Amino acid sequence: MVPSKTEKINLSHLDGTGQVRMVDVSAKAVTPREACASATVRMTGEVLDALMQGTLPKGDALATARVAGILAAKRTSEWIPLCHPLVLTWVRIEFERGSPQQLLIRCSTKTVAQTGVEMEAMTGAAAAALTVYDMVKGADRSVVIGPIQLEYKAGGKSGTYQRDGGPSVG
Repeated sequence: MVPSKTEKINLSHLDGTGQVRMVDVSAKAVTPREACASATVRMTGEVLDALMQGTLPKGDALATARVAGILAAKRTSEWIPLCHPLVLTWVRIEFERGSPQQLLIRCSTKTVAQTGVEMEAMTGAAAAALTVYDMVKGADRSVVIGPIQLEYKAGGKSGTYQRDGGPSVG
């Protein structure tokens, strides 16, 4: 929902004077949280074929991207300044050919904490996509990454979110 010109947008990372702050989650309940984010990487069909078959000159790019995504998700608070450090109980990176020239990457995350894991899922998907780019750029300089987006989240006070038209997750 887009607010009208007379409505004020409430951004949780700004205090009453507009200063950036880390949100205090100390009073929030510790509950199970999960999220899934996706990233799309577009490249030539020939390069995507080699990527999916594991025959790129740099080796198994998908295995490398999977590890990069998992590691990045675990270190999200080091990438995103106002994120709380979380202990992730599960991270999964999946790859799917979305079209003849499109790779779909999904990062799913879980924790039991006072705050959600959406940013961890987004960071994992982004890092996996960047790693794919790094592994294929020698074969295709025209690679495009995006969109990177939240597909699903559950847990916490705000409940469940499922992107319309997104993959069935959860």
